[in-house]
Amino acid sequence: MAKEPEREPVEGTGLPASLEMAWGLRERPGKGPRPTLTLPRIVEAAVSLAATEGMDAVSMGRVAKELGVSTMSLYRYVTAKEELYILMSDAGVGTPPEPGPSGGSSSGSGEVPGVGWRELLTDWAYAQRAVLMANSWILRIPITAPPATPNQLAWMERGLAALAGTGLEESEKLSTIILIGGLVRNEATMAADMMDAIVKSGVSPDQVVGQYVRMLRLLTDPERHPAVTRLLDSSAFTGSDEPDFQFRFGLGRLLDGLAELISERSTP
Repeated sequence: MAKEPEREPVEGTGLPASLEMAWGLRERPGKGPRPTLTLPRIVEAAVSLAATEGMDAVSMGRVAKELGVSTMSLYRYVTAKEELYILMSDAGVGTPPEPGPSGGSSSGSGEVPGVGWRELLTDWAYAQRAVLMANSWILRIPITAPPATPNQLAWMERGLAALAGTGLEESEKLSTIILIGGLVRNEATMAADMMDAIVKSGVSPDQVVGQYVRMLRLLTDPERHPAVTRLLDSSAFTGSDEPDFQFRFGLGRLLDGLAELISERSTP
């Protein structure tokens, strides 16, 4: 069987070689026998480190050690740690579920017959949140550039496609998914930070909340802090049985505002 010719690198993407490889636009570096070290293996090892020991444990040297290779051999595939972070993030988020509540089937365009934009965006937001909560190490990777990797672009596609037919301008669709994505990331980050603190403290979440309420009662009084006092006298800290109430409330208010705009656009 004739050997398949190596593909020529695609000019003009502006992406580092490692990201072009992730897109399948560039072959592995070098010629000769296929090496045991590959870009997916490097990313997999880095993700495993981050998941078990946190992002602080991820370095080119440590990843190379996990793979049993020299650090310099990694640089044939990834020229900088920042590139590795981007590839790790892409692997961590994975491919988005099919659009529609509970991953309902569709024609592949992002539109689901009988399902409106609000349901599609809600499902999209909750799916992102679930991924970030399950892989909180992703939240420790700084966002330094717009999405440019396969899985990240797939998530972007799903979010934009959910707004098809709403009458929004393309720039407004982009702003919408950035706004909702920001809510998702912020809420997931706070939840991860709180959980880290709770684990380190060695006490239960209910005990942490109780300690906080007691501290606020000692530090505040009705004269100087009437609004905080009303909050403490309510069931805001202890009465809700919904673990995702804050996220559901925030997302709902964003979508309410978006619904108003979409309604205005559809009015002659």
